[in-house]
Amino acid sequence: MRRSDLEHVIRAAGAIANDPEIIVIGSQSILGSFPEAPGLLVRSIEADVYPLHHPERADLIDGAIGEGSAFHELFGYYAQGVGEDTAILPAGWRDRLVPVNNANTNGVTGLCLEIHDLAISKYVAGREKDREFTRELAKRGLTGLPTLLKRLDHTELSDELRAVVKARMTRDFPSRSSKPTGAV
Repeated sequence: MRRSDLEHVIRAAGAIANDPEIIVIGSQSILGSFPEAPGLLVRSIEADVYPLHHPERADLIDGAIGEGSAFHELFGYYAQGVGEDTAILPAGWRDRLVPVNNANTNGVTGLCLEIHDLAISKYVAGREKDREFTRELAKRGLTGLPTLLKRLDHTELSDELRAVVKARMTRDFPSRSSKPTGAV
């Protein structure tokens, strides 16, 4: 997905949900902070979104421009209407949202996760595609371990999951952390 594709999704989702603000919560929210994000970071063809003021209308977005829709068939990308609780995020994430609002969004503002908040959600989810994403963020210097660790301290997790997430993080930053023990 390119930034212009995300802007199109934001515009369409806002019109469908009759909401001027759309939260972009998945991996493609990277395009808010990094409009020219490289390769692996923008390989997804879906944007996970929900209307800020009318989250119950996410299903309308999914039905109109979701996977398998005419929109998807025509443009090759789509919106996944999701719920507010789709991602586990650190406290204060809403205060750090990155706005996307320009002529291409037609007055609708996309509110994208800040890169470290996005990374936290991916570390917690822990699927292989999420691990590839976080490794690439670290490799390209788009995230920093000190900020991630601070955000982790402000994320509601069990002690066990917190330890797993911390190990994943330190593994992505081997030259700046102690050697991790055990596989996670």
